[in-house]
Amino acid sequence: MPLSAAPIPANRPASELLAELYTVAITAVNPGPAVAQRLAILDRSPQRRWILALGKAAVPMARAAVETLASWGQEPAGGVIVGPAGDVTPHARLPVVRGDHPEPGPGSLAAAEALGEAADRTGADDEVWVLLSGGASSLLAAPVPGLSPADLTALYRLLLGSGLDITAMNRIRKRFSRWGGGRLAAALAPARVRVFVVSDVIGDDLASIASGPCVPDPATASDVHLLLEQARLWDRIPDAARRMVLATESGETAETPKPGNKAFARVTLELIASNRLALEAAARRAAELGLATEVAETPLAGEAWATGASVAAMLVQHCGRQGIPQPAAPTCCFIWGGETTVTLGDAPPGLGGRCQELALAAARTLDGARPGLALLAAGTDGRDGPTDAAGAIVDGETWRAAAAAGRDPARDLAAHDAYRSLEAAGALLKVGLTGTNVMDVVIGVG
Repeated sequence: MPLSAAPIPANRPASELLAELYTVAITAVNPGPAVAQRLAILDRSPQRRWILALGKAAVPMARAAVETLASWGQEPAGGVIVGPAGDVTPHARLPVVRGDHPEPGPGSLAAAEALGEAADRTGADDEVWVLLSGGASSLLAAPVPGLSPADLTALYRLLLGSGLDITAMNRIRKRFSRWGGGRLAAALAPARVRVFVVSDVIGDDLASIASGPCVPDPATASDVHLLLEQARLWDRIPDAARRMVLATESGETAETPKPGNKAFARVTLELIASNRLALEAAARRAAELGLATEVAETPLAGEAWATGASVAAMLVQHCGRQGIPQPAAPTCCFIWGGETTVTLGDAPPGLGGRCQELALAAARTLDGARPGLALLAAGTDGRDGPTDAAGAIVDGETWRAAAAAGRDPARDLAAHDAYRSLEAAGALLKVGLTGTNVMDVVIGVG
């Protein structure tokens, strides 16, 4: 225990402690300050600069860029902001377009068109700041020629329920998306393009984040075909998408932009925020509070329900402390980060997201655990799946509380309807959109 740490009061609710650690993690990856810090060291020579802010963190990133330019006595030449909400723009020359998420829709089509119009206005002597964060794959999704919007939405829906991780999904999605797989870089060339990235994928693979709009696509059509076959999705994707893959494999149509393409000659990419930074900030705060803290080295992945059971079992094993006075203040903290998956069956899914499914599965394992032992699972963007909750905080009473409120938590878990049980138990964590997106955090204390 750090010498400066004050013991946590025994009467402080574990849920309150977990919410504090989550807030600390989110604050550490606030994209606005991260962008401002990086832009501050750039060359300030007068020239036309464009701002293309794309993703769940688009508005705060764009605001930081506008404020940086203002401090230089400059203004953006133009651009666009594409995000999940219709926020007020930080500058009159930057229209805000609300895209759709997690499945593309009319808003996504409008966003893709607005991005195209902005790209068309840039020139060879201009500098373009592409401020990129997670969610852009759907928020600005529009089909490539030969694919209909309905086909693209059906493809995204299929992939979202497939159990594939985000890297695999985006390897497929970029093949069919107007701006994915380096196509935005091709549209902006030969302008100078600086890309600043907030990562929402395991391993921070720049080609995966937001489907890599300014990154060469390393996957060929044959690679995508094989991936779809292995995932047993080849026969289920829209016919037009299948024909496109086959046409590219045969050489009838062109591949996505590859490494060495001149479109990337004047493109630079920098990672400015990631899941790991969020975890380390939460860990520092936990240590300051006197908790023996451990951050998992291996990112969370795989099925959400199985992961929830696993992390809860680990928490009980290491922090159970049987035979101690009740209640007891937490003394240890485990922190995980990453992104799990949910594989949907043929039945219509219920309401929830991967963090809520993980949390409800953890609640089953924690059922009956001593007071003070609790676990938080939440998305850093503040929205888990198509719900108003970031995730949930569960403990030894959550499972039976859901049952007492009239839910069948086992049935809800099996039906991917975790939101209902967690809501009934009063376990949902609702914080609103955070303005950042670096995957998920799971924090356990006991």
